[in-house]
Amino acid sequence: MESGFNGMGTAPVDPRATPEMDPALRIRLADLCEEGWDIWDRFDRSTGVENFHPFVAADYDVVLKALLPFRAPGLKFLEWGSASGIITIMADLLGFQAFGIELDPELVRIARTLALRLDSGATFTEGSFLPQGYRFRPPDGDGRLGTIGHGPSGYIQMGRHLDEFDLVFAFPWGGEEPLMLDLIRAYGRPDAHLLLHTVNDGVRVYREGRLIGENGPAGPRIPKG
Repeated sequence: MESGFNGMGTAPVDPRATPEMDPALRIRLADLCEEGWDIWDRFDRSTGVENFHPFVAADYDVVLKALLPFRAPGLKFLEWGSASGIITIMADLLGFQAFGIELDPELVRIARTLALRLDSGATFTEGSFLPQGYRFRPPDGDGRLGTIGHGPSGYIQMGRHLDEFDLVFAFPWGGEEPLMLDLIRAYGRPDAHLLLHTVNDGVRVYREGRLIGENGPAGPRIPKG
C-alpha cells in the first residue's frame, strides 16, 4: 500500500495473536469480530429470509489485516455502506478518525447503538455514499448502480466531503467496482487509498485508480509497473 504495502497473507487473522498491538486492543478486536458475525446472523434470520437485502457480512479478519499497515496518527477513514458498523468501529479502535455512511436506517441504528456500548468514537450517517449530483457514466453507457440504493447524500448530513478522507473502504457486489473507482477519482483526494473487499480476491488496494496491492486466495500480490 504505496511502497509501504507489506503484502500480508490471507489466512484468517486472530487479533489476539497480533504482536504489534496492545493485548487489550487485540481482545477488543477479536470480540468485535465475533459480535459482527452474531449481528449478521440475527439480521439475516430476521430480514433476509423473506426479503433480499444487500447487507452481507465481510470477512472481518481479512479486512483487519488489510487495515493494519495503514495505521498512523490522524488519518481519516470512511466506509461506504457501513451496515452494522463493525468495520468502521474496527477502524476507530485502530486509531483512525472513523466514519460510516449507510442507507438503511435500521442498520444505522444498530451501528450507533453498538458504537455507544463499546465506547467507540465511530460516527455513522444515514444516507447514500454517492455525492449529490454524481452520475455514473461508464464508457459502455450502462450507468446502472447495481444494488446501490438511492437516497439523499450522506456527506451533507455528515458535514464532510469525500476528499477529506485518507482511506476509503467498501465491500461491493460484483460489477460495482468500476463505479467506486470512478467515484474516488472524481471526488477523492489524489493520495487517498481505496480498499475494495471482494469475495474471491480478498482486499484490493487502489491509489489514483491504479491497483497497487492485493490480498488474494493465492497470497499477496504486488502488481508490476
